[in-house]
Amino acid sequence: QVQLVESGGGLVQPGGSLRLSCATSASIWNIREMGWYHQAPGKQRELVASITHGGSTNYADSVKGRFTISRDNAEKSVYLQMNSLKPEDTSVYYCHLRTITGDYWGQGTPVTVSS
Repeated sequence: QVQLVESGGGLVQPGGSLRLSCATSASIWNIREMGWYHQAPGKQRELVASITHGGSTNYADSVKGRFTISRDNAEKSVYLQMNSLKPEDTSVYYCHLRTITGDYWGQGTPVTVSS
């Protein structure tokens, strides 16, 4: 059973920073892509950022220049550095893993940007 363990969410003031982390139990050889999605109340889950096994990244337009996704293959982890946070970034953030056998999701970590 593939597991994803997320951490790093919380409450931050506008303009502040947070770093989300996600570690997986999946075999490194099976990982194709990892990333982060967010889902605000009443809305669909949307891509925030993703990174492939080869290191190619993709970002939502709303976070370009503010968020940076990175990975550590040795730790089988993916990170999302979120800077210049805005109230509209408030959401639940989910770690996503794509392997050769399927897609997996973390439980979600809440991020609240408020003064």
